[in-house]
Amino acid sequence: MFEAVESWVAEHAELERELADPALHSDPQRAKRVGQRYARVRSVVETYRAWRRAGDDAAAARELAAEDPSFGVEAESLDATRAELEERLRRLLLPRDPSDDRDVILEVNAGAGGEESALFAADLARMYTRYAERRGWRTEVLDVTESDLGGYRSITMAVQAKGASEPGEAPYALLKYEGGVHRVQRVPVTESQGRIHTSAAGVLVLPEAEPIDVEINDSDLRIDVFRSSGPGGQSVNTTDSAVRITHLPTGIVVSCQNEKSQLQNREQALRILRSRLLAIAQEAADAEAAERRRSQVRTVDRSERIRTYNFPENRISDHRVGYKAYNLDAVIDGALDDVIASCVSADEAERMADTGRS
Repeated sequence: MFEAVESWVAEHAELERELADPALHSDPQRAKRVGQRYARVRSVVETYRAWRRAGDDAAAARELAAEDPSFGVEAESLDATRAELEERLRRLLLPRDPSDDRDVILEVNAGAGGEESALFAADLARMYTRYAERRGWRTEVLDVTESDLGGYRSITMAVQAKGASEPGEAPYALLKYEGGVHRVQRVPVTESQGRIHTSAAGVLVLPEAEPIDVEINDSDLRIDVFRSSGPGGQSVNTTDSAVRITHLPTGIVVSCQNEKSQLQNREQALRILRSRLLAIAQEAADAEAAERRRSQVRTVDRSERIRTYNFPENRISDHRVGYKAYNLDAVIDGALDDVIASCVSADEAERMADTGRS
């Protein structure tokens, strides 16, 4: 069992040698990729070695149990530990999304519901920011368009881990389950009669692309500049600092106006464009990934929801996996671990079933 892990043991030794080479750290992007791969391989190898040790110790305890029955109890405990390690190792060896180690470009867009939808989009953006803080990640707003009441018609942010993440702990590995339509049920601040309204916001989660991942030719871009719009600010409606980039081969359009300078907005727009192009490339190469992308938000329609936030009942419901809890106040403040864990568990169970059928 697990004979294939021996190749991971060899790779683990090679990666340790590579990480010990000072020359590696002169290239931060390469060092980050090697560090991420090492974290994955180390987790597999350490679990495999612990699994083997537990088996050897259990066998030794059973031999000693012939003379001292107390060792029989120890053998049973070691067998249980070994079974847990075996399950963990099976999960670690499951085929993984190649983007799981990446950081994230996350977009939240208001949809049906007018101002209430924009306020809900702002609530979602804050929820993800607070969740990132809890996990020790960095967040950076790349672009935002505010509504009249202080909500967000759209917001794009980067979510980045600090250093290499353990397997399954990087931003994309967890936040990818957030892609889709989120529905809210509550009494809007704009409602004078106290009636509960339903509105929606859409979330799109993209793995962040490195410059080396996607090659963009200047000749493929049309870049327009215009004056920023929105509520207040020194740079709003005074200078042509906003940037709109059109990628001619695909027709993708990205606009940024959050920064004060045209150059900064251009860099942010290119950053978003690279991630969208990376997602397209992955869709073309991987039909399974394409299906997951298609399951994310296309139109912000209340009927296509993945999750409902019911404020009167303090209830959060994920309709994909049947998850339901009555701690919406904590979830909207960033306590997303249990909600996302339910999606991770369902995904792993499905992949394990697929592996068993293959």
